[in-house]
Formats: sequence, C-alpha cells, structure tokens
Amino acid sequence: MPYTMISASAARDRVGRGDGTCVLLDVRQPEEVRTASVKMAIVIPMMELPNRLGELDRAKDIIVMCHHGMRSQQVADFLVRSGYPKVSSVTGGIDAWAVEVDPTVPRY
Repeated sequence: MPYTMISASAARDRVGRGDGTCVLLDVRQPEEVRTASVKMAIVIPMMELPNRLGELDRAKDIIVMCHHGMRSQQVADFLVRSGYPKVSSVTGGIDAWAVEVDPTVPRY
C-alpha cells in the first residue's frame, strides 16, 4: 500500500493548520455530501475523479475521505498510481469524523 492511513482527528489537525500544504478530498456522492459534510473539504465524487485530476495539486498532501473508508482507499491507490506522491486515506471516513472530530456532523 503506497498511501498511508490516517485517523479523522489527525486529518483534521493536518488540514486545519491552514498552511495550504494539505487538502481534504471528499469523494462521496452529492447526496451523501448534502447529508453530512466537512466545510474544509473539496468534493470530487469518486467516479468524476479521473476527468478532474487537474484540480488536484500534486505538490500537496491529499487526504481522501468517503463514508466509511473503502472508497477512499480505492481513490488513494488510484491517486498514487496517477503520480500523486503524498496521499492518505481517512480510516472510518466521515463516520469516524463525526465520532472523533465533530459530533454535529450527522451519521448515516
């Protein structure tokens, strides 16, 4: 596995530094994002990503998040194979974010 796994709280800490070196990428579907979202995330649904790779800066750390962590691992692997060197997947996805980081984020 050439990408790393990261906890929701560690992802929040890295993205929350606000230094611009890290991006939180939410790869869930629009209806999922309407149900529960993280304001600091950019949203590119998993199936749209191959056509939207140009929107991601290869120089930044990319932390991928989905609902429970399965899709984000697939996307993380895809990003690494596509030449993105610093990629992580949030263990437990937005569900873990709701438990570990922000209990106001709805669980579904």
